[in-house]
Formats: sequence, C-alpha cells, structure tokens
Amino acid sequence: MSSRPIEILAISGSLRAASTNTELLRACIQLSTEDVRVRIYEGLASLPHFNADLDTEAPPPAVAQWRKQIAKADALLIASPEYARGVPGTLKNALDWLAGSTDVVAKPVALLNGSPRATHAQESLAVILRTISANPISEQPYLAPVLGKSLRADDIAHDPALGKVLRTALDDLARAANKAT
Repeated sequence: MSSRPIEILAISGSLRAASTNTELLRACIQLSTEDVRVRIYEGLASLPHFNADLDTEAPPPAVAQWRKQIAKADALLIASPEYARGVPGTLKNALDWLAGSTDVVAKPVALLNGSPRATHAQESLAVILRTISANPISEQPYLAPVLGKSLRADDIAHDPALGKVLRTALDDLARAANKAT
C-alpha cells in the first residue's frame, strides 16, 4: 500500500432513503481499513440538470463541488439500481457533468450490483464510464445480491458471502488505485 490511505468515493445511484445500494456502500465503509477509506457522496440530488451552456470554467456550485470530490478521490465505487432497463437519471446526469472535465480521466472505478437481474444498467454504466475516460477495473460488476432481503449495512458487512464480495471489490479497487498513482 502507499504511504497515505486510498480514498474511495462511493456513489449510490439511488436517492431512496432505504436504498439497498446505499446500504451496500455503508457496509463498505464498515469494512474499510486504515489503508482504504470509503466516503459516500451525498450530493447527487442537488446537481442541476446537465446543460452544456452551464458547463463553463465556473460551473454551478454543486457541479464544482461534485468535480472537486471526484478529483480528490483515488478511486470510485458505484452501486446503482436499474430503472426501466437503464441507469437512473440522477446518476446519468452526474456522469454527464464529468464528461467535460478531466477529473475522472483514468480514475479506477468498481461497480457493485445488488441484483443479478440488473444487468442492463451495469453494462450501460461501464460504457458511460469508458466514454468519459474513467477506468472500470472489471468487465463484470461485483455481485452482492441483496435485492428483496431488507438488509442494513451491519447485516451486509457481517454476512460472510456478502462481506467477502465487498472486501474483494475494495481490495481490487485499492490495487488499481495504487497502480494508477
């Protein structure tokens, strides 16, 4: 590991208060170590709709903050549901705001999937991330099937199978971030 901790910015594609995707990311925080820190991005709902006219050197404050957090992170961890066979609009909007910046270029990204049925969104996310020059570290998302189980972060982190998937994702992401630096 490097001399400083790897900083992972976790992004949930769901705005729901009881989101299983957000719970997966909260479990990752519980499983983080001194060498790998996970922090959840909380501003997805506050980003304005993407408008290229506003994508200037002085973008809206929420966008500037979003890009700053992306730039500061060593890697990204995205857990997203699938809506209508695609990426939720709020997450797609956030990624659109990164298309015109260099903050995400070559940034290692891991995708967490909480449902084995949510394949279309995961495939679309990988395409979007490659298009904006991010670096998805795996062709397949890390599958931690929690859909319909009503599990909280503690339950997920302490479940042997689910915890193993999350630890593997964090370890792989940390290795990719170390290689990128």
